[in-house]
Amino acid sequence: MDDYFSAEEGDCYYSSDQESLDGIDNEESELHPVSSKKSNTQVITQESLLAAQREDLLRVMDLLSIKEHHARTLLIHYQWDVEKLFAVFVEKGKDSLFSGAGVTVFDCQYGNSSFSRSSQMSCDVCIEDVPGDQMTRMDCGHCYCNNCWTEHFTVQINEGQSKRIRCMAHQCNAICDEDIVRNLVSKKRPDLAEKFDRFLLESYIEDNKMVKWCPSTPHCGNAIRAEDDKLCEVECSCGLQFCFSCLCQAHSPCSCLMWELWRKKCRDESETINWITVHTKLCPKCYKPVEKNGGCNLVRCICGQCFCWLCGGATGSDHTYRSIAGHSCGRYQDDKEKQMERAKRDLDRYTHYHHRYKAHTDSSKLEDKLRDTIHEKVSKSEKRELKLKDFSWVTNGLDRLFRSRRVLSYSYAFAYYMFGEELFKDEMTPEEREMKKNLFEDQQQQLESNVEKLSQLLEEPFDEFSDDKVMAIRIQIINLSVAVDTLCKKMYECIENDLLGSLQLGIHNISPYRSKGIEQAAQFYASWNSKGADKFIPLDSGTSGVTSRPEQASGSRSSEDTICSSSQKRPKKEGSFLNNKVTLLDLNLPADFIDPN
Repeated sequence: MDDYFSAEEGDCYYSSDQESLDGIDNEESELHPVSSKKSNTQVITQESLLAAQREDLLRVMDLLSIKEHHARTLLIHYQWDVEKLFAVFVEKGKDSLFSGAGVTVFDCQYGNSSFSRSSQMSCDVCIEDVPGDQMTRMDCGHCYCNNCWTEHFTVQINEGQSKRIRCMAHQCNAICDEDIVRNLVSKKRPDLAEKFDRFLLESYIEDNKMVKWCPSTPHCGNAIRAEDDKLCEVECSCGLQFCFSCLCQAHSPCSCLMWELWRKKCRDESETINWITVHTKLCPKCYKPVEKNGGCNLVRCICGQCFCWLCGGATGSDHTYRSIAGHSCGRYQDDKEKQMERAKRDLDRYTHYHHRYKAHTDSSKLEDKLRDTIHEKVSKSEKRELKLKDFSWVTNGLDRLFRSRRVLSYSYAFAYYMFGEELFKDEMTPEEREMKKNLFEDQQQQLESNVEKLSQLLEEPFDEFSDDKVMAIRIQIINLSVAVDTLCKKMYECIENDLLGSLQLGIHNISPYRSKGIEQAAQFYASWNSKGADKFIPLDSGTSGVTSRPEQASGSRSSEDTICSSSQKRPKKEGSFLNNKVTLLDLNLPADFIDPN
C-alpha cells in the first residue's frame, strides 16, 4: 500500500477496517449530503409531458390573468423560461411583454369571434359575401371567412409553423387563438388538427433550453429536464447516460467541443491522410499516391509515369543505382521536408493518445465482464462461514473502477487537444504549455497506476481466501477506491482551475465530477393539484399523454426517428452506458453506434 500515492499518501491510506469504512463514507458524503436531496434533473415521460407543460402554463396564467393560448405564446417566445418571462414583466411591464411576443389582448373590444347567421359579411381575402356565422374574428380584430382562415392554418401547419401561427392580415404580428385554429382545421383535416396539437405539446421540449429529448436509439420516448445546471451528465430512466449539453455519450473531462472533434478525428480519414502524406508521394501525371516498395529511387506509377522518389519530379525510365538519366535533385528543399516532418510528428502524437485511449476503452469492456464474476464470488463467500458477512466493498470497488476507467480514457482525448495547437495555440506560450502538460500528466499517471492496481485486486479469487486474507484484501480495495476517487477529483480540479480556468476563451467547460457516478434523473411529478387543473380545458384528448417524435427533434435527430411507447422502454443491456457500467466509444464502429456487447 505504500505506492498508492506518491505525494499524498497520508490523506488516503487507512490502516484499519473502521478507518477505511469511515474514509469512504466521508468521501461519498462530501458530494452527496443526503439521498433525499432533490435531483437537479427529471425524467419527463410521454404521460407526464402534458403535466410538465401545464405546470408552467398555470404559473403564467395565474400571474398575468390571461388565457391558455396567450400563456403558451409567451412561453414559446421566451423558450419556456418562466423566470425570464417574469423578469421582463417586472422590468418592462405587461404591454412590452405582450407586444414582443406577438400577443394581442383586447378586453371585450370586439365581443365574440363569431357572428349571427342572418347577417351577411364580406371577406377581404376572397372578396365574397358569406353568412356571418362563417366569419371569424381574431383577438387582433381582423375578420375573415372560415374557409380563408382554414386554408391559411393548413399551409402554416404543413410548413411547420403551427406553434406560432400569425394573423394573415398584412403586417399583423398577432398570434392566432389556438382554439380557433384547432376547431376550424379539425372540420376539414382532422389529421392536421392532431399534428397541430402534437406540435403545441412538443414545443415544451423543442423550444425549451432546460428540456431535451433522450438521445437513445431506438428512442425511449422520454425527455430530461435540467433544473439548474445545464452543463451536466445525466442518466435517463431507460438507462442511457449522456451529456445534457451536446446529447452525446457522457464524455467528461472532455468539453463538448473537444469530444466532437475527437469523435470526428477517430472516424474520418484525417489520420489516414497523414499516413499517406508521410509514406507516399503523388504521381506527377495522375496525382495518385504511390508507395515505395523497393530500394531504387526511380518509382513507376501504375499509369506508367516514372518519377524520382526523392523530389517527386517526372523522369524517364533510364537510370542506374547512382543516378537517373537527365535528372538531378541534390538541392535541399526546406519547405517540403518541414511539411513531411510535421505530418509525421502529428501522426506520432495522435497515435500516442489514441493508443492509450483505445487501451482503456478495451480494458473497460473486459472489466465489464467482471460484474457477473464478482457476483458469483460474493455468493460463494456469503455461503462460507467467514467472520465477514458484508461484501458491499467489492461491488463498490467495482463501480469505482468503472467510473475511474471512463475518466481515465477520456482524459487522453482531453490532453490531445489541451496541449496541442489546434484549439489553444495562441492561449499559452510553449513554456506554459509544457509546464501544464507535466502537471496534468503527473496526476494522470498516478490515477492510471491506482486504477490498474484496483483492477488487479478485484480479479483476485477472494472467495477462496481465508478470513485474514479476505480482511486484508478488503482494506486494500477500500483504500484504493478512496485513492482513485480522490485522484479523479484532483484531476477535475486541475482541469477546471489550472488548465481551462486560466484560458481567456471560456467556451470549454466540463461537467463536474461526481463520486457516486452520473446522476440518475428523478421522475417528474407535477406540483399543481387537480383542482387547479380543472379550471382550464385540457389539450385535445387524442394528444394528452401520447406524443410521437417530431419531424425534426432538437439535438440533430433525424426525421426518421420515432418514439416508442412508454411501455416499451429500451432494456438495460450490458455494455451500454448503464448504471455505471461503462462502454466507451469503439473506433471500429459507426460514429453514433454504442456497442451492445
